[in-house]
Amino acid sequence: MSLLWQARFFTTIDHLRDLPSFDVPEIAFAGRSNAGKSTAINLLCNQKKLAFASKTPGRTQHINYFSLGGSHVGQHRKDATRVDEIRAFLVDLPGYGYAEVSGSAKHHWQELLGRYVQMRDQLVALVLIMDARRPFTDLDVEMLEWFAPTGKPIHCLLSKADKLNRSESTNALRLARTVLSSYVDESGAPLPFSVQLFSALKRDGLEEADASIRALLGLDAPAEDAAPEESGDSPAE
Repeated sequence: MSLLWQARFFTTIDHLRDLPSFDVPEIAFAGRSNAGKSTAINLLCNQKKLAFASKTPGRTQHINYFSLGGSHVGQHRKDATRVDEIRAFLVDLPGYGYAEVSGSAKHHWQELLGRYVQMRDQLVALVLIMDARRPFTDLDVEMLEWFAPTGKPIHCLLSKADKLNRSESTNALRLARTVLSSYVDESGAPLPFSVQLFSALKRDGLEEADASIRALLGLDAPAEDAAPEESGDSPAE
């Protein structure tokens, strides 16, 4: 059982001034609308409705926080496990690539998201979720360009990999590695970007993604610290 199974909804923020003040690591999940971001988060956290996808992709431009640890975890499960302090946050960023909202809303979203990924000290890494059939859209590349100057890791999930045959999967992974290797620091060294295939439907790549996320958060603790539990609905994506 993964420590990610402890995840519980913590708060929703619409302005940077409302970001939690906890000095714990955060890992953010980003992706184009309909790339499977909410589904991936729910699978990784072993919950059905932790991240809740809106029927209208991109309608909500908020940042949703899910906590790992905290005394509420033990209290909620009514068991002997009690973690008094929050150890980390999973951060669900709004899906991008929508046309249903006004220009002012898009501007607010871009400013909020851009400033968060570029300036948030507690943010230790980004999980970028892309449809394996259509990776590196203009908006995916924009997200990479926003985040790359920080020098922090990005782990890419090529979602919906079950839609590809073996040859297509191999080619998609090769292309992604080639694109990501083109991002280098000032000395010419490759940035800490990684990529894998992922299928929520078939649960392919789940263990690899879980291990990568826990390692990036520094949460390689014994699995018995966590136990499965389904939570209620959280705000829409």
